Amino acid sequence: MDAITAADLIRLFDAWKQLFAEQREFLIALDGKVGDSDLGITMAKSFAAAADAVAAEGEAAGIAKLLRTAGATMARTAPSTMGTLTATGFLRASKAVETATSLGTPEMAAFWVAYHDGIAERGKAKVGDKTIVDVLDPVARTLEEQAADGVSLVSALAAAAAVAEDALEKTKTMVAQHGKAAAFQEKTIGLQDAGATVGALILRELSNFATTR
Repeated sequence: MDAITAADLIRLFDAWKQLFAEQREFLIALDGKVGDSDLGITMAKSFAAAADAVAAEGEAAGIAKLLRTAGATMARTAPSTMGTLTATGFLRASKAVETATSLGTPEMAAFWVAYHDGIAERGKAKVGDKTIVDVLDPVARTLEEQAADGVSLVSALAAAAAVAEDALEKTKTMVAQHGKAAAFQEKTIGLQDAGATVGALILRELSNFATTR
């Protein structure tokens, strides 16, 4: 796959819908260790609603509108912290690829830079705070580097997914600074961050999607 089209994007959201349905209980258990156990419910609900909404829009809507629809639907469906942040990411990304008719490596880099910036600004989080930003920051930088080097989309996303997994592992050494987990402070050391896990899962599925299509 050289680029993701609007039709592909609709199928991708369906793949994310299935992914978070499958990971629902895992995320509930992970979030329950230092959070309020609603992450799996939030992600499964928000991606299911987004997938249905973009499918209803159809590929003729175009990439930017599909992303706006997904983001707006997530914001309405799951107005929790992570639901709002994920929605913000897609809404911000839609602006970054406003004129794109497909998402190759350069567009995908712009997508994830905007996605990262939106979540970092909305959540007031920075690298090292033990959040999804700890995954999104290296992903965005990796994709920018891949785009600058002219790397194919499949290879670029594989690199980004690998970086996301490494970044997720590193969150185990961090102390939580946001949300309910922040109240546990030192007790969060040794645990991978739940939000960062969501980020890594999204990237892994995106990479798999591009590789298998």
